[in-house]
Amino acid sequence: MRVEGVLAWWSPDPRGVIPLDGFHRSRSLRGAIPRFEVRVDTAFEAVMRGCADPGREHGWIDESFVAAYCRLHELGWAHSVETWRDGALVGGLYGLRVGGCSAGESMFHRVRDASKVACWATVELLRIDGAMLFDVQWTTPHLRTLGAVDMTRPDYLRRLAAALAR
Repeated sequence: MRVEGVLAWWSPDPRGVIPLDGFHRSRSLRGAIPRFEVRVDTAFEAVMRGCADPGREHGWIDESFVAAYCRLHELGWAHSVETWRDGALVGGLYGLRVGGCSAGESMFHRVRDASKVACWATVELLRIDGAMLFDVQWTTPHLRTLGAVDMTRPDYLRRLAAALAR
């Protein structure tokens, strides 16, 4: 996030996480899932650019950030989960994966429910892969509808250490 032109590192307390066994899949989301194709790491930079849309309120992703994360993607640390419809990228999220921890950085949508489906797919993939922690940084009202909860710093740091040890 940029604060007064400087790229800042944030460590919120409490920390937002989506428990991998606590994702809330509403009836409307269950109905939306089949309307999308989910892909992983096929359009990483495009997902970042969707998240960096200068028209988005509180936009903070600039070209240097895109370049840095594209390099992390090339190195296998950063990943995208994308939602597609009729051959077009309509939503997705990107973040970092280290050991058993996945840290979601940002998500976007161009059609209703596209980012929610990407978030659901991310949780499902993390569960299958044996991950232990899905860090979403903040518990926004939107993320709360998907099951995000606040975690105190001591609890988060304990869970993070266990996830990184995987």
